[in-house]
Amino acid sequence: MTTPPIRIVIVDDEPLARTSLLALVERDPEIEVVGECGSGSKAIETIRALRPDIVFLDVQMPGCDGFDVLEQLGAATPKAVIFVTAYDRYALKAFEAEALDYLLKPFDDARFRRVLERAKATVRDHHPRPFRLMIKSAGRVTILGTEEIDWIEAADYYACLHVSGKTHLIRKSLADLEAELEPFLFCRIHRSAIVNLERVAGMQLDANGEYEVLLRDGARLRLSRTYRETLQTKLSR
Repeated sequence: MTTPPIRIVIVDDEPLARTSLLALVERDPEIEVVGECGSGSKAIETIRALRPDIVFLDVQMPGCDGFDVLEQLGAATPKAVIFVTAYDRYALKAFEAEALDYLLKPFDDARFRRVLERAKATVRDHHPRPFRLMIKSAGRVTILGTEEIDWIEAADYYACLHVSGKTHLIRKSLADLEAELEPFLFCRIHRSAIVNLERVAGMQLDANGEYEVLLRDGARLRLSRTYRETLQTKLSR
């Protein structure tokens, strides 16, 4: 069986920009361009109808910009969204919108190929897309890769991230985080705790005959019987 092509939609209000992107994309035999759009409103309609795998999305468009497009699409948002713009001031907002990448015009062919290969890998699930968190505190924004997290505990309406001896609060429930985190890297061990499997050093019975999870930094976390089998299965892979 042949692998189906990766389907792409290009959105830009400048015809020349669409033509340039089309010329770059069509060099790749794995790609099929299924649509081009010159406005945000048309992009919403086209993406909903065609369900592409990847969209190259201009930021600044009259009436409905790239961020408006994603907000309107909701669950219909393609697996890989790449913003294309001449303005670097939108980079943080693009990250908040969970874009895969951000192409800043003018870009060279090598930069474009790297972005396209990353998008293809995301679609094909060759390399699962890393999930990143943005922590806002005291006027500062910290971008945190999930692989940096040691463990996470529930803190009312927040989650407390333990990272190399430091803690960060994020306004997400533990259940929401569990649904977003990479299942091959994280495991729920208690109703109030999730661990990074790479940080687990072992398991040990406590004085009450209950298991604790031992982390490499010396932390000892309670392991609920409900999650014991799942943890053991993941650790044995």
